[in-house]
Amino acid sequence: MSVLVGKKAPLFEAMTVFAGEFKKIRLEDYRGQYVILFFYPLDFTFVCPTELHAFQEKLDAFTRLGATVLACSVDSHFTHKAWLETPKIKGGIEGIKYGLISDIGGKIAKEYDVLNEDGIAYRGLFLIDKEGTVRHQVVNDLSLGRSVIEALRMLEALQHCEQNGEVCPADWNKNQEAITTTQDSVGRYLSKKSA
Repeated sequence: MSVLVGKKAPLFEAMTVFAGEFKKIRLEDYRGQYVILFFYPLDFTFVCPTELHAFQEKLDAFTRLGATVLACSVDSHFTHKAWLETPKIKGGIEGIKYGLISDIGGKIAKEYDVLNEDGIAYRGLFLIDKEGTVRHQVVNDLSLGRSVIEALRMLEALQHCEQNGEVCPADWNKNQEAITTTQDSVGRYLSKKSA
C-alpha cells in the first residue's frame, strides 16, 4: 500500500451528491481549506451507514475548523441519491449533508491505493491540508468501522502544530499541553505525565 502522507493528494473530478443534488466537483476546488476525504465500501451495506451518520453528527465541528468532509464509494451518484432518500430506520443515510462522491470503476480509490481486488474501497481516510498535501491517513479493513473522533482529533492536532510551531504527543487532545522539538521539552512533558 502506498503511503501518501507528505505527498500531494491525487487530484480528481467526479459527480457528487449533496443532500440529493448532483454536482461535479474537483478536489482542487477545495484548495485553501482542509479536506477530510474518506472512502467506504458500498451503499446499502452495514458498517457504512454507521460511519456516514457518525461523520454527520460531527459535521459542525469539522466545519468550525475549516474542513470539508467528503465521502467516496464505487457506487453511482444515482445509488447515492437513493440511499440518501432511505430513512435511518431502514438502514439509510437520510439527513447526510456532506458530499458523496461517485467513483464508478474505482479510479479515485485506486489513485489513493485503497481499492481492493473485488473492486471496492477499503475504509481509507485522508486528512488533506490547505495546500493539498496529505498529512494523515488511516486504512481499515471492510468490517472495521473507523473513529470519527480520531479524525477530528487529528485535524485539531494538525492545526495546533501549524499555529503554534509545536508537536503533539501521543493521545494529545485540544487544549492539552504540546511540546517543542527539544529534549528539554520532551523531558518536562514526560516528567509531568509520570508524576
